[in-house]
Amino acid sequence: MIKLATIGTNWITQQFVDAVKETGKYDVAAVYSRHLETAKQFAAKNDVPHTFDDLTQLFSSDTFDTVYIASPNSIHFEQAKTAIEHDKNLIVEKPAFMNQKQMAEIQRLLTQHPDVLYFEAARNIHTPNFHAIEKQLGKLKTVSGAEFTYSKYSSRYDKVLAGEIPNVFSPKFGGGALQDLGVYTVYDAVTLFGMPEEVAYYPQLIRTGVDGKGTAVLSYPEYTIVLNFSKISNSHMTSEIYGLKDFIELDDAGEIQHVDYVDSQGKRQTLGNDEGRNPMIPEALDFARVINDPNDKQNKKDYVYWQQLSVYVNKVLFNLRQDAHIYFVGEKA
Repeated sequence: MIKLATIGTNWITQQFVDAVKETGKYDVAAVYSRHLETAKQFAAKNDVPHTFDDLTQLFSSDTFDTVYIASPNSIHFEQAKTAIEHDKNLIVEKPAFMNQKQMAEIQRLLTQHPDVLYFEAARNIHTPNFHAIEKQLGKLKTVSGAEFTYSKYSSRYDKVLAGEIPNVFSPKFGGGALQDLGVYTVYDAVTLFGMPEEVAYYPQLIRTGVDGKGTAVLSYPEYTIVLNFSKISNSHMTSEIYGLKDFIELDDAGEIQHVDYVDSQGKRQTLGNDEGRNPMIPEALDFARVINDPNDKQNKKDYVYWQQLSVYVNKVLFNLRQDAHIYFVGEKA
């Protein structure tokens, strides 16, 4: 049984805790929050025995072997470094790190601690629906491009409109649409089509200094991939991967709960339907599989592949921000 600690007590941590409990592969052993009372409330709700409000004490504890990091984006790096230095496996919410310098340092530390496993929690690429897309994509005679859309109005934007700066819209904490919902679309593109030759980003900036929504264009030798994402508006536009007369249709690029293939005659075939299922269960199962048997041949192969994807996505995100001249606090322009 994997002994898990969580950093963060927000909704996404709750969703992950629900997921790992459903897998039966994890025992949630510890909770960290900056405020001990918040940690205790989360622990009581989820039947977790240990609580911490001091990171040094947390990482010095022998109550867990794997930590799930769901703190604000800009804090991931330091917490991940500490986890590796204490030989704890780590699952880091996307986007794992802010830039290529941070990613390179994490990779360097991992080579110094070869028994430590690092996973970026990009849940969409672990789902059965995504694997169904991969399988059908391999059957397309021609690929002529794709458009991925993921737009969900954030309740935190109400606070922005009221004059506040919540973390998800703060340059201090690495916020913005690209760093949140946009990550899913970048993971879709990079996993399915590889690294683009060029990227361009056209953001809609909000008063806090980050992007509230935007459109990114990834250029490949024979086609382009267009990414649309927003945290300040809703959209029910589907996402599509184009053949010639046929295409693959996703309900959206983030949750991917329903996938269809439409052939050249317009006949529609459902490839996958996961509506209502906790979307974090597949990634929790994948991570547990590797943690519990890291030397298995297939597990090693998958782990190396996920590592490479994490590095690639980090690079694309950084390059998109550079193209749009979006910088976070502490970064040199």
